[in-house]
Amino acid sequence: MRADCLVRGEYLLTMDAEGRLLRDGALAVKDGKIARVGSFSELRKAFETEEVLGGEGMAVMPGLINAHTHAAMVFMRGMADDLPLREWLEGHIWPAEGRWLSPEFVRDAVELAALEMLLAGVTTFHDMYFFEEEAARVARRMGIRAVLGAGVVDFPTRTTSGADDCLRKAEALIEALKGDGLVTPAVAPHSAYACSAETLKKVRDLSMRHGVLVHIHVSETEWEVAEMMSKHGRRPVEYLEGLGFLGRNVLAAHAVWVSEGEIELMVRKGVGVAHCPESNLKLASGVAPVPRMLHAGLTVALGTDGAASNNDLSILGEVSTASRLHKAMAKDPTALGCRTALLMATRWGAEALGLTQVGSLEPGKVADLIILDLRKPHLTPLYDVCSHLVYSARPSDVDTVMVDGSVLVRGGRLVHGDQEEILAKARSWGERIRAENAAPPSL
Repeated sequence: MRADCLVRGEYLLTMDAEGRLLRDGALAVKDGKIARVGSFSELRKAFETEEVLGGEGMAVMPGLINAHTHAAMVFMRGMADDLPLREWLEGHIWPAEGRWLSPEFVRDAVELAALEMLLAGVTTFHDMYFFEEEAARVARRMGIRAVLGAGVVDFPTRTTSGADDCLRKAEALIEALKGDGLVTPAVAPHSAYACSAETLKKVRDLSMRHGVLVHIHVSETEWEVAEMMSKHGRRPVEYLEGLGFLGRNVLAAHAVWVSEGEIELMVRKGVGVAHCPESNLKLASGVAPVPRMLHAGLTVALGTDGAASNNDLSILGEVSTASRLHKAMAKDPTALGCRTALLMATRWGAEALGLTQVGSLEPGKVADLIILDLRKPHLTPLYDVCSHLVYSARPSDVDTVMVDGSVLVRGGRLVHGDQEEILAKARSWGERIRAENAAPPSL
């Protein structure tokens, strides 16, 4: 039988329901999909191919999934650090977006973000922003898988005149991306405090009409909970449920300040959670009760949030931080183990996004995978590969990245596209933004 290539690892982590870890394992890739998974010797006999990727000293695993980010915000990295969320957002980020946001800005910024994520082993990202048609063009050109949520807010922005305009643009994006194998549309209302009840109901109806994911910030800060209690007499999750908003197509970002009752409500409604530990720590927003969520049966994925609040787009970093953080919070070293953290970054991330074709290495699934080089001082000696991937691995250990069966990164370098040109454009934007020192106009 003919295969496009074999992918071999001294360790192969399938991240499937059985949680298999194969020594000297391999998978065969044919027509962009995984044809078979097994031992290298078995697949070498069963498949004819000229190309073998990976080998001894390598680990093969599903591509990492960034379940919540604002990709274009990489151009705001380091712009306004060490501030509370509300001051950071309303006093700095929203005004900067009001000054700089444009199709050109989003195109060049998403290009940098995609480069950063691919080199760090992220094969899928879930975005919440504006001008997502530009993000779609970049994702297709660079080959990265993307779920693109068109942002919805009630107030006028640089890109929209208000909620109805946001919704029109969201529906246009959904129509334009229907049937795209690599880029999936979604609708992304910012939050229950930035969108009225009427807007949120329209978002719900739009998502149900087209069968798309809804992505929304939920209970990120204590201020948000207090604001919702003051205005509506309900906590955010309870308020959204009262609108008939919650369902299996909803992914809640952050969910830091959720009560036990809200967790139970999210479980009943099938809502997923995108946990962003590093952003929540940096903005001092708090720590989401992830072990309680997992014990209750919630699907919890990992996200970086935007690089303006993180300040990177590394899911390997989030995996490591999440596992350590929840051990410390619970005073229990078993609170969030390394295998659970890896599931959050792979299979559970895919489930939270409704992407049934990725997230694990199984026959019939799309070949989205990464190969990491374990032959590094910080990964030696090697007793437990899962432990090393969570507690020791770095983005620079990612050697090869494959999406949809195409090799996008080889030897830690982008295969198609000019890394230096992407970085040069990003530096040019930085110089322009720094040069204009005057306070930008508000949104």
